[in-house]
Amino acid sequence: MANWEDVLNEIAEEQRRAQRSFDTVRRKYLKQLSDHTGRNAIAYYSGWQSNPNVSGTEIRDEDRDGFMRALHGLDTSKGLDLILHTPGGSIAATQAIITYLREKFGRNIRAIVPHTAMSGGTIMACACKEIIMARHSSIGPIDPQIRGIPAQGVLKEFERAFKEISEDPNKQVVWHPILAQYSPTFLGTCENAVNWSEAFARQQLADNMFYRQKNSQKKIDQVISALTAFDEVKLHERQIGYQEARKIGLKIKLLENHQGLQDVVLPLHHCYVHTLSNTGAFKLIENHDGASFIKMMRE
Repeated sequence: MANWEDVLNEIAEEQRRAQRSFDTVRRKYLKQLSDHTGRNAIAYYSGWQSNPNVSGTEIRDEDRDGFMRALHGLDTSKGLDLILHTPGGSIAATQAIITYLREKFGRNIRAIVPHTAMSGGTIMACACKEIIMARHSSIGPIDPQIRGIPAQGVLKEFERAFKEISEDPNKQVVWHPILAQYSPTFLGTCENAVNWSEAFARQQLADNMFYRQKNSQKKIDQVISALTAFDEVKLHERQIGYQEARKIGLKIKLLENHQGLQDVVLPLHHCYVHTLSNTGAFKLIENHDGASFIKMMRE
């Protein structure tokens, strides 16, 4: 007769078996994508939508370890398709990951955005030679977040406060509790992050997507202006679809125009969403050969 520990072990084994079934199906479709394109494929998926209160869904420095694991043993001469689904995060971590990928694959990297790649995810996409988006896909402003707060929004709010108080000193009473939460150091950090994010995105566009193109500087200026102008983008969470992304000058390939590619990308996206929604995983970085880095929620 099974005792208390035997039953617990049996339950744990069933849970592991369920996790393995998600892994098996997901990796099958990731391999199909690589087989279809003849290129390396790495998926970078975050569960911020299904697990909004979990810490670690954002781009962070430890993700570089995941990419190191995913790149081990790959034939980098075949190029890379980077499948992105992320809310963004640390600009320092974003830069480190992109720099690492560029060192390995040079300019031969394509971004595939089956659904959403915001903030740092948008910068990752801009670092590639082209971006493949579906009709429902979105990228977003490249305004970095500091402590979960859009840095550009903080600076604009401070500018507004300064203007209103200068015009009417009585407004200081209204603004004081708001400004009290922003230390001078924090404001400086926000300003540095905004400048850093813009400069790095500009550098990546120049070195890949618009490399050696005629009027490249004008095209880059247009893209950066559209992705950073706070009065235009309004909110950090604002989503930019494929038509607008094309309009601002990004090299966008529509997934629906490539039926074979769509037939493997969309089921693959569904696999990752199912995994993130039905298991304890909240971040996955893995390649088409099954090498993976999976962050799990602690029970």
